[in-house]
Amino acid sequence: MRMADKYARRMAVLDDEAIAAGLQGSEWSHEDGVLAREYKFSNFPEAMAFVNRVAEAAEAANHHPDILIHGWNHVRLMLTTHSEGGVTQADLDMSGRLSSVSS
Repeated sequence: MRMADKYARRMAVLDDEAIAAGLQGSEWSHEDGVLAREYKFSNFPEAMAFVNRVAEAAEAANHHPDILIHGWNHVRLMLTTHSEGGVTQADLDMSGRLSSVSS
């Protein structure tokens, strides 16, 4: 089952405790109602290549992060389920998927 199909129905917004448990052991943080992670690369082409890998994974999952490219080698990813108004299990799942894209 594709992730997009799995999350086609309404999802529950997770509380802080559930989010903290879901992020345990990851490099993602929960701040201002989103899951966020900052990446630093050695040059601009590496940062852009990473953004393209993120785009491919997001498109396959039909769950898209907000992406901020700043400086010449920094990328910040932010996940929230806009349609639900907060962080859902889809965001936790996508954070794990995107963590594997960065390796």
